[in-house]
Amino acid sequence: MASQVVKDSKIQELIELDKKHYIHPTTDPKLLAEEGPPIIFAGGEGIYADHVNGDRYIDGMSMLWNVNLGHGVAELADAAREQMMKIAYASSFKGFSNEPAIELAKKIADMTPGDLEAVFYTSGGSESNDTAFKLARFYWEIKGKPSKKKIIAVSNAYHGVTIGAQTATALQAFHEFSGSNIPGLFVHATAHLLNAEQGDKNDPQYEESIRAAIEREGADNIAAIIIEPVQGAGGVNIPPEGYLQAVRKLADEHDILFIADEVICGFGRTGTMFGVENWNVVPDLMSIAKGITSGYSQLGAVVMNKEFRDTLVSFEGVLAHGFTYSGHPTACAVALKNIEMLERDNVLDNVKAMEKVMRDGLAYLKEKHDIVTNTRVIGLLDAFDLREDRENDKTFAPEVKAAPTIVDECFDRKLILRPLGMDRIAIAPPLIINKEEVEKIIAIIDESITAFKNKLK
Repeated sequence: MASQVVKDSKIQELIELDKKHYIHPTTDPKLLAEEGPPIIFAGGEGIYADHVNGDRYIDGMSMLWNVNLGHGVAELADAAREQMMKIAYASSFKGFSNEPAIELAKKIADMTPGDLEAVFYTSGGSESNDTAFKLARFYWEIKGKPSKKKIIAVSNAYHGVTIGAQTATALQAFHEFSGSNIPGLFVHATAHLLNAEQGDKNDPQYEESIRAAIEREGADNIAAIIIEPVQGAGGVNIPPEGYLQAVRKLADEHDILFIADEVICGFGRTGTMFGVENWNVVPDLMSIAKGITSGYSQLGAVVMNKEFRDTLVSFEGVLAHGFTYSGHPTACAVALKNIEMLERDNVLDNVKAMEKVMRDGLAYLKEKHDIVTNTRVIGLLDAFDLREDRENDKTFAPEVKAAPTIVDECFDRKLILRPLGMDRIAIAPPLIINKEEVEKIIAIIDESITAFKNKLK
């Protein structure tokens, strides 16, 4: 009993210290300062993450869509330790290099589609997208087309929280946060307008399309188009068949670069190594991060095609862009081991198998609960919507907080999921999950929806 009292006292001390000293990202600061963190992670194994109080939770979101190989993987920890004992950090400035960074660059070149062949390292996804924007604009300067500055992004896009990436992000709370919106740099279009992007001017939403934006702005002023193969934080929105191909063709027609934001989709999340491979599209630039290390170390990169790389290295002078941790040897060593395990253990085969189990599970939820609609599954990047009246597509009133409430019910049952706004719930467990564990997730969601519906009575 005495030891339990000491443990409870320590947990309460941690909560109070967190409330006083720790400002959390993407969190309600007032609520957190009042209530403290809902969970303090202390350990994890496989798909499970452990609270400091000993409770074990299913990590149904791979934390932030990134712990692809699950928690507590000794091989990844050993790779980090082994590299740290050699040289933990080395600068990449002034042409300095290190073995893991070189080997990883070659591995990425080998595994990415088409002629993507060189990398610029960053510390994460926001930095990767910011870098892609900068390099795209710099590329056109080298090409003698300095007016090509603007970037086209689309609705419901999430590209990060650095000031450039946050300007590209089209989610209102992020796009407008504290003036995080660089005037004139980005043009926003409506996502997934297949017919319009193929040139159908009779499409009722044509004026909202990427194609119409190019016509208005002038191709000579557009540096690049950035697209998430599958939109993540914006709703887990899967594009219609032919859409990415249409955007790729549109970019080629107008001499505009195509950037694929693979930060969430990359490294197996959609059942292929990279999201664009579901549609056989090769971008000019690819932003990667998250799953490259399964979250075990901070690493991102921009992968560029041969022509882009050759243009970049034709520049004589200092490339005035870079990060302290670009090409971090320990992070690169972890990434190499992570990729080795993805390939060696046939993880993508498991993703495809679990995709079917998840699809069947969401179909079951939709059949049982009349508030569940628009279930969508691609690999282990999945979601469903909630409607008060799905036959008439009537949403719940915002004050009902349907998705957050159901996610809270799941949390009470030791499952971590993520609400996307008030009417969508995302599911993205570690890629090593098995059939029994997927079914357990579905069972908890089932119970949680029932509990929510009972509260409405």
